[in-house]
Amino acid sequence: MAGTPRTKCPIILTYHDTGLNHKSCFETLFNHEDMREILRHFPVCHVEAPGQHEEWMLLVFYIFKQRSTHNLVIGLGVGAGAYVLAKFALNHSDMVDGLILININPNAEGLMDSVANKLTEWTQTLPDTIIAHIFGKDEIQTNHDLIATYRHHITATMNQSNVNQFYRSYHSRGALEVERPVPGGSINVRTLKCSTLLVVGDHSPAVDHVVDCNSKLNPTKTTLLKMADCGGLPQVDQPAKVIEAMKYFIQGLGYLSSASMTRLRSRTNSSTSSFDGSRSRSHTNDSQRGRLSSTDKNKQPHDTPMETFNGNSDNQISKSTGVVC
Repeated sequence: MAGTPRTKCPIILTYHDTGLNHKSCFETLFNHEDMREILRHFPVCHVEAPGQHEEWMLLVFYIFKQRSTHNLVIGLGVGAGAYVLAKFALNHSDMVDGLILININPNAEGLMDSVANKLTEWTQTLPDTIIAHIFGKDEIQTNHDLIATYRHHITATMNQSNVNQFYRSYHSRGALEVERPVPGGSINVRTLKCSTLLVVGDHSPAVDHVVDCNSKLNPTKTTLLKMADCGGLPQVDQPAKVIEAMKYFIQGLGYLSSASMTRLRSRTNSSTSSFDGSRSRSHTNDSQRGRLSSTDKNKQPHDTPMETFNGNSDNQISKSTGVVC
């Protein structure tokens, strides 16, 4: 546990990716000076996946289903952890106030993926397999120091058997089977009911999966943030930008109203885009929903392609719009 416990604030619940633990996945993010504002307002609970603690020798089952004194959580997950938190939110929507999902893949492995993974297991070591899961090819070839650091972490501090079991378990997952609600359609479609921020680096191997996930979620409650010049771990590569996005997202949930907010700057131009949340914490249909806004005022379509978004024009961006920063 970290942060500051407050009776009226939700817990920020983190869940790491396969091959990592909460230190290697989130330490850079939570040790960043810009995170202090969030830590002053929220308690943080880092969940370790089964057997992923450093030097653990046994694989144990971790079940999160008992309420604590805090009724709500804001989930922050990466890769496998994002999938787990999304599934938790689908099954316990009353306990989740919001989700920040990095590198999420909502789909089950296809036949070709399964065959490719089998071939990879035969030709690569486990650390190489994990590295290829987390980082893109360009990043592996150019960012040697970062790759060496994470390779050392996987080989020297993690129990290889447990890492392998978590990796295999994740790759045998089922699809989330979420469906984008259609106006005038069924109100009982399976979808995330909470506000959701999807984050991915444009050089991440998960970028296509995250874009696909965005297309399957409720466009009125989902924001897609695609980070330019960013690799497989945005929270490590560009922690300040991820924290900035978190602040605006949390403010949109009705918290951090007094937080010092700076702006998310687009690397594609000299203009500035920012999140300006103003949603009530109530989740009834009559509640005012949080929204993404820029300094401009003209409305954009909900599904503006991320690659063609131009921040130089005057636009107001809905929560479902992809943002490049």
